[in-house]
Amino acid sequence: MDPVLHQLLDERDITQLCYRYGSALDTRDWPLLRTCFTEDAVTEYEGLGEYQGYPAIEKVCQAALGALDRSQHLIGNVSVEVDGDAATAQCYLHAQHVKAGTPGGDLCVLAGRYTDRLTRTPDGWRFVHRRLETWWTDGNPAVIGG
Repeated sequence: MDPVLHQLLDERDITQLCYRYGSALDTRDWPLLRTCFTEDAVTEYEGLGEYQGYPAIEKVCQAALGALDRSQHLIGNVSVEVDGDAATAQCYLHAQHVKAGTPGGDLCVLAGRYTDRLTRTPDGWRFVHRRLETWWTDGNPAVIGG
């Protein structure tokens, strides 16, 4: 395959992985979320902590989102650097979290950036390490347990 085409396809696949992650969170589709990570992946969610291994990642995501009525994770400004079977990526996050009846307001918005290390697997690209840096929040932090 043409090297330029190969690189473009890798960049597209990694960008789609970033979007799939957001969709899995918003639909609470845990089997879909599993397709985003290697089994031994590590995440660092600023304000929540570091989680090692996919089961721990799923557990923290379930705990953070399970009580919400709705969330919407918008992913943008994706940049990708591929080096063989390894890659790095960054993307922006704008996430809205809704929980009706929360004293102080029903909405909390969080914005930030994910910084990722990825690997190519037989099933496609997967996150090996994902770090969320929170840049700002707005609304009621009690919606997301803050």
